[in-house]
Amino acid sequence: MKFELPALPYGYDALEPFVDKETMEIHHTKHHQTYVTKLNEALEKYPELQTKTVDELLMDLENIPEDIRTAVRNHGGGHANHSMFWTVMASPKAGGGGEPGGELMKALNASFGDFPKFKDSFSKSATGIFGSGWAWLALSEPRESKGSKLVITTTPNQDSPLSKHETPLLCLDVWEHAYYLKHQNRRAEYIEAWWNVVNWKEAERRLEQ
Repeated sequence: MKFELPALPYGYDALEPFVDKETMEIHHTKHHQTYVTKLNEALEKYPELQTKTVDELLMDLENIPEDIRTAVRNHGGGHANHSMFWTVMASPKAGGGGEPGGELMKALNASFGDFPKFKDSFSKSATGIFGSGWAWLALSEPRESKGSKLVITTTPNQDSPLSKHETPLLCLDVWEHAYYLKHQNRRAEYIEAWWNVVNWKEAERRLEQ
C-alpha cells in the first residue's frame, strides 16, 4: 500500500488569523505531498517494507536498508510529523487554544510545575531551535520503576521522537515554510500565535491512548 496525503480535518482558512490560509494550503499540498511522494519512491524496491506503518518504519530505522535509510528518516519523518501536526491544531471556534484540562493538565503540572511554566519552556525550546526542526511535548520511555513522564524535546529537520523511543503528544513545526509568508523571520511571533490554535483535546487523547 502506498502512503497517501491525508486530508486536513478543517478548511485551509480555518485557523485564520493565527495561521494564514495561503501558508496552510502550500504547506499541505506542496511540502507534505512531497514527503509522501519521496517516501513511496524510497520504498519501491522494498515491498516487504510497504506493509509497515510510517511509525513502525521510524521506530526501527536501524533495520531499514542503508541505501534508503536517510530517505525514510527524512521523508517518512516529514510525513509522520505533518500528519500529526494537522491534528493537534483546531480553530478556536472548534475548541482550539486556551488551556488543557483533565489528565493532561495534571501531567503537565506534575512534570513542569504548572501550565504557564510548561508554555514558557516549550516556547523557548521552539524559538531556540537552530535552523529547521520541530518542538515536541512527548511521553518519555519508561525508566526503571519511575515510569514515563512528560518531556519537552526538539528534533532537527524531519527527525521524529519515535526514533528516540518517545511518544509524541504535541508538535510544532518551526521550519520557515510553516510561517514565513505571514511572519517573515519572526519565529517567536508565529509561536505565540500558534498557542491560539492548539488542539488540547487531541493531545489529551494521545496521552490516554
